Amino acid sequence: MFIDSHCHLDKLDLSLFDGQFANVIAKAKAAKVERMLCIGVTLEEFPAMQALVADYPEVVISCGAHPLYIANHDLAREQLLAYAQQDNVVAIGETGLDYYYDATHKAQQQQSFSYHVEVARQLNKPLIIHTRDAQQDTLDILRNGGADQCGGVLHCFTESLEMAEQAIEQLGFYISISGIVSFANAKALREVVKALPLERLLIETDSPWLAPVPHRGQQNQPAFVADVARCIADIKGLSVERVAEQTKENFYQLFNRARLGYTAD
Repeated sequence: MFIDSHCHLDKLDLSLFDGQFANVIAKAKAAKVERMLCIGVTLEEFPAMQALVADYPEVVISCGAHPLYIANHDLAREQLLAYAQQDNVVAIGETGLDYYYDATHKAQQQQSFSYHVEVARQLNKPLIIHTRDAQQDTLDILRNGGADQCGGVLHCFTESLEMAEQAIEQLGFYISISGIVSFANAKALREVVKALPLERLLIETDSPWLAPVPHRGQQNQPAFVADVARCIADIKGLSVERVAEQTKENFYQLFNRARLGYTAD
């Protein structure tokens, strides 16, 4: 029923699941989460992440280097391309720009981001974009790189409605909403969600961070994506089932039904 379109399963503290990764998946299934996209943030950690989820068909993966990682590491371009070509990699990223936490390495972030876009276009796999306090540069690099040809998503979105609308209208991108939308201080984000078409939204946890209300203060997990859907349903005056159904359809549209092995019921 639900899809967690962005989580970091290899970052979870498994001691909270009796030390068993299988329990993470079991809890997600119990909450009617049928698919999870586990996101890569460094190339060094990619093989271990891939091995962790290898026995779980409910989990698909992406490959990329987070912009904050690039500040202290050169991007291994050949390695990224080699990993990204693998069949079980359905998306490129997490990539993008973060000037909020690091405004001193803009050039390195932009170079890495541009190469990720190039790889995504070459392989025809969508992009997973992290963007913070870098709205214009993010959109410019996506437009100039031809990202409309491969598609993608602005994940854990907290930027302006104008940026979201440009990403949707000019690039054909989706906007992914995390548990932040349920926070008391997220009024502006709730207004953005209210204004955007459901047909362009995804839902995510960004586990293990940003647990939604009523789980704030806890480690986040894919099971909690249902609470994100409930919050969006409340904002838009829809049923949870409608939000779950449409965001699921959006996910499969973006990440390629054939590649995911998905057949409609």
